[in-house]
Amino acid sequence: MTGIIPSQHLREMIARGDISGTPDITDAQIQPASIDLRLGTVAYRVRASFLSGANRSVAERLAEFEMHRIDLSQGAVLEKGCVYVVPLMEALRLPGGVQAVANAKSSTGRLDLLTRTIVDGGTEFDRIPNGYTGPLYAEICPRSFSVLVRPGMRLNQIRFRAGEARLSDDALRALHRKVPLVDGTPVIEDGLGFSVDLTAGADDVVGYRAKPHTGVIDLDRVNHYEPSQFWDRVQARDEQIILDPGAFYILVSREAVTIPPDHAAEMAPYLAMVGEFRVHYAGFFDPGFGHDAAGGAGSRGVLEVRCHEAPFVLEHGQVVGRLVYERMAAEPETLYGAGIASNYQGQGLKLAKHFKAT
Repeated sequence: MTGIIPSQHLREMIARGDISGTPDITDAQIQPASIDLRLGTVAYRVRASFLSGANRSVAERLAEFEMHRIDLSQGAVLEKGCVYVVPLMEALRLPGGVQAVANAKSSTGRLDLLTRTIVDGGTEFDRIPNGYTGPLYAEICPRSFSVLVRPGMRLNQIRFRAGEARLSDDALRALHRKVPLVDGTPVIEDGLGFSVDLTAGADDVVGYRAKPHTGVIDLDRVNHYEPSQFWDRVQARDEQIILDPGAFYILVSREAVTIPPDHAAEMAPYLAMVGEFRVHYAGFFDPGFGHDAAGGAGSRGVLEVRCHEAPFVLEHGQVVGRLVYERMAAEPETLYGAGIASNYQGQGLKLAKHFKAT
């Protein structure tokens, strides 16, 4: 078996004990090509973000960097600008030849909630090596909003890969000829490039910018918060906007994207030299994303953009990121959006699910 492991095979891995949970992993956690990870019962406030490093455990490093512990059992606030490490309810005992990659879930990224997975012996965030056996931890740093969390909340997800799965640029062009991956001419270079849409709609809004001083967001509340309490609307002038240093924006891709049922994709940032910004949360695109959208025209990608040290002019159609496509080991039993309560199928410009629709 070579490729990204689909849901039906993930269930087999759970049954074998390759992937375990305390309490047991539920069906609701299993996505077409990934498993949602759950927060445990305690959060460690730490002085700084860290990686465990070769031959060292996360527990050892926590002893160095821990400031205090927070009991999450009754709910607790993780404050903006602070760094926390939370042991997850899941653990791994991977067979040789199987590696994993983790990422923030879509709603997590849209809240500017930096969430990364760390493991024992880890030298990279969100990358779990072949044959890893041990616990999983989430490093959480709220960047724009303080959040209320509880045990069992699912902020990040993990995907498993056997062998080489990534498509070369030639293979990606061949796939586009077979199943159009974007509307229009694809930009293929080290993945499928996508650009930003700064054409104003009926309300002249092209995006949203996080307000600097807001209340707490309870992550269990869906379709609850008034967007105007947390976001400023962004309007373009001459199909361009100026990004302010340190500000966080929600924008949307110009392209409508399709992920065929036998493939998955990961969003990756574009080259740093193209500007003083980055689309800073890589994200998973499940098999079937955009595949059964209305009219079969795909779904647009929501972009989480943060500007760096200098103001930067972002223009309509500017390439800001790329999608790296990977082969599935088999088509999953259920596709994204097909009766699994997918929140963002057929989306346009859309805030996280916690906010009322605008």
